[in-house]
Amino acid sequence: MPETTKKGLEDVIAGTTAICFIDGREGKLIYRGYDIHELVQGSFEEAAWLLLVGTLPTSAELSKFRADLQSEAVLSRTTLDQIAALPKGANLMEALRNIVGSLSLADVEANDNSHEANLRKAVRLIAKTSLIVPALHRHESGQQYVEPKPGKSIAWNFLWMMFGTEPNADHVTMIDTALILHADHEFNASTFTARVIAATLSDMYSAAVGAIGALKGPLHGGANEQVMRMLLEIDDAAQAETWIREALASKKKIMGFGHRVYKTEDPRATHLRRMSEQLGRETGESKWYDMSRTIEGVVLEQKGLYPNVDFYSASTYYMMGIPLELYTPIFAMSRMAGWTAHVIEQHLDNRLIRPAGDYIGETGLEYVQIEQRG
Repeated sequence: MPETTKKGLEDVIAGTTAICFIDGREGKLIYRGYDIHELVQGSFEEAAWLLLVGTLPTSAELSKFRADLQSEAVLSRTTLDQIAALPKGANLMEALRNIVGSLSLADVEANDNSHEANLRKAVRLIAKTSLIVPALHRHESGQQYVEPKPGKSIAWNFLWMMFGTEPNADHVTMIDTALILHADHEFNASTFTARVIAATLSDMYSAAVGAIGALKGPLHGGANEQVMRMLLEIDDAAQAETWIREALASKKKIMGFGHRVYKTEDPRATHLRRMSEQLGRETGESKWYDMSRTIEGVVLEQKGLYPNVDFYSASTYYMMGIPLELYTPIFAMSRMAGWTAHVIEQHLDNRLIRPAGDYIGETGLEYVQIEQRG
């Protein structure tokens, strides 16, 4: 195998980007030059503008951007009927993938890859995905669709549409923070998928659909759901250390730990850990946080692995009453900002992405007529 071959393209530089930078050794995540620890002081809408446009918005720009998002925060009767027709128990990432793909059919700019049209489509995709995700939950739980309220943030409306009641202000802040933390992460699997599709000069909707398909996988977006299933299986903080030591001894895969890029703590986990602890105190269900801390300590001791973004997002979402099957769709709802920013960047300086493969099969075989093959 040639020295240039890297399984999984590990550490291979596949392109340039001005959108996101990860310093894996220092544990830093940077959006457009700004550290994620600074950006969580703002809103998801502010972070989305930054990713799409490249600068922090002025007050006037942010107000206009919020207004543009709200003007697109409407689901057509066709889309609502599609959701209503879904079979109960359907995989919600598959449902999201199909519904997002169908949005292009009603968009007259769907195949216009100009910069201006791409920015407008990005606004539509961010706005509508934030409605589709809670709409999927309402359908799955047999409840009526809740319309978003004008003048409210994406985080506020997400909780309002999920539960149909005025959301807790702290919970709105937590969802807003979680959306910022998940909004982009350089050339991760789903984002790279979006860029490969965009590089063929296909449209933004196609790129978003491909990205959703990549995010669906448990090695990418589905890990936090598996983390919560593990915590529910343990169910008792007093049993967590025994459980995790036995799991590690039997070489069971523990989701939510380690990262291809980070060699120290994932900076996103820092904020989610704090939120999990706060929610544990508020809800009286601190056992989920306590179990997580125990597991974190044992995995670090035994394997030298730190928690990633998925580990504490699991208990954070659970204690807010968010069902497990929504964890990955929420990830997609946030990452739509990053995906669309990368499509825009790809189209601005495009070259078809076509890597070479390291062939390991046979050569020189002689063709045998079918009658002679036995």
